[in-house]
Amino acid sequence: MTRVVGVDGCPTGWIAVSIAAEGPVEPMVRIVRHFAELVAEAENAVIAVDMPIGLPDFIGAEGRGPERLVRPKLGPRQSSVFSVPSRSAVMTEDYREACAVASATSEPGRMVAKQCFHIFPKIREIDAAMTPALEARVFEVHPELAFWRLNGEAPMSLPKKVKSRPNPDGLDQRRALLVRSGYAPGDLARPPRGAGADDLLDAAVNALIARRILAGKAESFPAEPGRDARGLRIAIWA
Repeated sequence: MTRVVGVDGCPTGWIAVSIAAEGPVEPMVRIVRHFAELVAEAENAVIAVDMPIGLPDFIGAEGRGPERLVRPKLGPRQSSVFSVPSRSAVMTEDYREACAVASATSEPGRMVAKQCFHIFPKIREIDAAMTPALEARVFEVHPELAFWRLNGEAPMSLPKKVKSRPNPDGLDQRRALLVRSGYAPGDLARPPRGAGADDLLDAAVNALIARRILAGKAESFPAEPGRDARGLRIAIWA
């Protein structure tokens, strides 16, 4: 059976929620250590992953591009969309060096947010796996934009986290929206070991966007994506 997969980074690697391409979602949830494991599975028709794909060599005043377009749609949730720096900054492993390189390769010069720096290893992992040919199957998404899409193009009113800690009310709000969108309550009750409750919900909503992509119903931000020096598409889908 053809399946689509929603993916989110988690402390032990990647959490993947695989669902049927159409009809009942029939989710299967697991943790994989390496993103390339998911790419290697041919039955995964579309993989929708919450991680930047496509890294410009230089960041201008409008940023990487997709982030600037989606933030206004998310209202109070827009801080969840990180500003991704240049490719050379992402390739650094020291925070101070990353900030220096990011500042030197942007106009106006910008530093790197600590939260963004902490996901650099996962961005590098996806970048190493990606090729232009894989763009037919692998798409960049963002969970809060995905919830916006499912929520009638309105941002979620409650935060997922407060002071870096899970917000039960915000998680319940997203869980209820996912149930209305086809999941059973038991599908989302407990994340597998090595992932948080928010990771599970994010991967689950990403899987629904993967369905939209496969069905040709998803929208690209921007509508005409740019490309980085490696030829990789720079866009967020929802």
